[in-house]
Amino acid sequence: MRETAYAKINLALHVRRRREDGYHELETLFAFVDAGDVLTAQRAAADRVTTLGPFAKGIDDPFDNLVARALSVLPHDGGLDVTLEKNLPVAAGLGGGSADAGAVFRIIREMQGLPDDWRKRAARLGADVPACVDSVTCAGRGIGEELSPIENDLAGTPVLLLNDGTRMPTGPVFAAWDGQDRGSMPEGSAADIARAGRNDLEAPALSIAPQIGKVLELLRDWPTSLVRMSGSGATCYALYEDEAACAEHAAKIAADRPEWWQMRGCLR
Repeated sequence: MRETAYAKINLALHVRRRREDGYHELETLFAFVDAGDVLTAQRAAADRVTTLGPFAKGIDDPFDNLVARALSVLPHDGGLDVTLEKNLPVAAGLGGGSADAGAVFRIIREMQGLPDDWRKRAARLGADVPACVDSVTCAGRGIGEELSPIENDLAGTPVLLLNDGTRMPTGPVFAAWDGQDRGSMPEGSAADIARAGRNDLEAPALSIAPQIGKVLELLRDWPTSLVRMSGSGATCYALYEDEAACAEHAAKIAADRPEWWQMRGCLR
């Protein structure tokens, strides 16, 4: 079996308060790009995970990544030999590990179905893993695990992901948030929320890694419908009116910044 672990982006991310347990109450609009890591799986005598691809070295222990952990929390007949092609940068605000786990859930769902409590099992792996299982545009509340559907009028929108190589662990960015509640996420369709929303983690991420500002600046130097940082960074993205504009901009950036990582796709 073959599954794409779709890159996750946050079209809006409103941080509301710090909780006593160390987590943060937030409101976010999850969206997914039709590209990402790739998992292939076949039945085997025992579970096994092999990691390859351009960002395989970003996973310190390939046998302790979220693919292996997802296999450990889901009952399945026999073993699965999974190969993970790691195309998404690590600690990049794209939910790469969570997307990988979500792909494992889909593989097992296709093979034999999921247990009734699969959402709780997914949330134990990470707050955004439940959203990554179906990988469809939705609103997330609580710490991101409370999901609700949203009218998805952005499906098919061309998107360019861009990262200058900065790794941005989530913890320090949340710790640098100033604690100010700037208001709830707006209501409406995905496009309405994206236009009127914001990313409250952009400022703290920039305070830690100001070079992210150059990525945003480069994306804004072109006709786009939206430019924003995803999650806690460092990946930023731009949405475009048509694929030709996206492709032209991507080619220009690749020529100017060949060392930067980029990925083109469309929102699911």
